[in-house]
Amino acid sequence: MENKEIVKLAAKACDDKRAEDITALDMNEVSLVADYFLICHANTERQVQAIARGIKEAMDEAGVAVSRIEGLEQSRWVLVDLGDVVCHVFHREERVYYNLERLWGDAERLQFDHEG
Repeated sequence: MENKEIVKLAAKACDDKRAEDITALDMNEVSLVADYFLICHANTERQVQAIARGIKEAMDEAGVAVSRIEGLEQSRWVLVDLGDVVCHVFHREERVYYNLERLWGDAERLQFDHEG
């Protein structure tokens, strides 16, 4: 599966768990860390956990390897590492504080619908 398809699948998993403000950044031209960042947030730690687990379940079903998940216990900023796609699931307060979209402002935003 190509990385663009993986980020779309992860975005759908986030949407299915009612994540808010789902944003995908194309990092190819601005960073060597990953090809794509997927960023979203939730209002409670429990919902952050549910979103991160939803991403993992969707990847397992699609046969995409999850390299690691970090931050699940605290559930303030959970990082789901899918290799060249990195998903950042924030608690609302942490998302505002870290503001990755501003930090990586040169990255192009992907446009896609969450229905398919």
